[in-house]
Amino acid sequence: MIYHLALILILQLVGEVVSRSLGLAVPGPVIGMVLLLILMIASSKVAQAIRDTAMGLLAHLSLLFVPAGVGIVGHLQTLGSDAVAIFATIIISTILSIIVGCYAFLVTARLIGSADE
Repeated sequence: MIYHLALILILQLVGEVVSRSLGLAVPGPVIGMVLLLILMIASSKVAQAIRDTAMGLLAHLSLLFVPAGVGIVGHLQTLGSDAVAIFATIIISTILSIIVGCYAFLVTARLIGSADE
């Protein structure tokens, strides 16, 4: 498991280096994730080896949101008068994301010829 976590973190580091050195607008972790995807497509052995580690990370994904929540609570005074605008933006963007997701599902269902209407 340690080797697999190290591989994931190394690919994230490579993504960070590429992103920062080329001045890309794409975050380094996203580039690292694409590199991991390419590596797993190229080698099914790597994909099988990383599977258990990835499932373990996904099982405890909610723990990764704790630092963000603590950061928000720790800086509530910073939000100040912008809190209403921030929360309204979060709510509106969530609703729009759900609507877009529904339409994407409907378009995909039509494209693949789903019989359920």
